[in-house]
Amino acid sequence: MGDRTPRGGTDQGGFGDDDTVTILRALVLTITLVGTLFGTATAATAAPATVPAAAAKKMPCASTVRACVRLSTNQAWLLRDGKIVSGPVPVSHGRKGFATPPGTFRVTYKSQDHVSTIYDREMPYSVFFNGGIAFHQGSVRQKSHGCVHLTASAARTFFSELSPGDRVQVVA
Repeated sequence: MGDRTPRGGTDQGGFGDDDTVTILRALVLTITLVGTLFGTATAATAAPATVPAAAAKKMPCASTVRACVRLSTNQAWLLRDGKIVSGPVPVSHGRKGFATPPGTFRVTYKSQDHVSTIYDREMPYSVFFNGGIAFHQGSVRQKSHGCVHLTASAARTFFSELSPGDRVQVVA
């Protein structure tokens, strides 16, 4: 009979159930991280349903704004001189009780390495346009506390393109 292990089993040199679960969790995490880094989708990171091409191409905001957000389709655009320079890009926005309000606003300030003092969360590449509401890097698959989450590359683009005073329009 083998030596007793702390778990009450025998030490026979093989994997126990706990070891198998740990290895499977590590494998799922690794696949998810690799998929995120290289832009591939797995069942755990699959993108939400796509928007019809005709709806995606039609930017719903005034041509005089610099950024546009369409809440109903989770999309955003950047404009310069009335022409689309980026987008549509995927976004997520406020969850129930923390809705992202529609309207036209002005960019008030930017903070590349912002940390929320309310939620104690990093908000990289923040561009504030409605009080505490900002565009920033975050999960486009999870709803926010009102901010507009962008992918890492889109957040960097919005951060570099937008300046205080620029107009942002959010539509339902």
